[in-house]
Amino acid sequence: MISAMNSSLSALTAFARKQESVAANTANVNTDGYKKTRVTIESDVAGTVQPQVSRVETPGPLVSQPGPAGEELVEKSNVEIAEEIPQAMLNSRFYQANLKVMQLSDDMLGSLLDIKG
Repeated sequence: MISAMNSSLSALTAFARKQESVAANTANVNTDGYKKTRVTIESDVAGTVQPQVSRVETPGPLVSQPGPAGEELVEKSNVEIAEEIPQAMLNSRFYQANLKVMQLSDDMLGSLLDIKG
């Protein structure tokens, strides 16, 4: 039960990190030149997971804008809001599922201690 709690706790941390990435990407959707980040989750031998943050270097669209020297091309953000919203919803559900595992592990541990006591 303790290992289940450790696994769930590490997953909660990882999904919180994923949600932070989605929030930063969404906040910078209109920031010129912004490069989105993606968080992948990797498991380790102890049964826990670790979030790995990476920057997506795909160029954003180029848009012609007026500048001091006339028209110039400006690279926009490479964030696609149509990708970020579903990812935020999934992260929320995964977070809730891991919270439920934590609650069930706590209940089982409490029942075990009641039996022993």
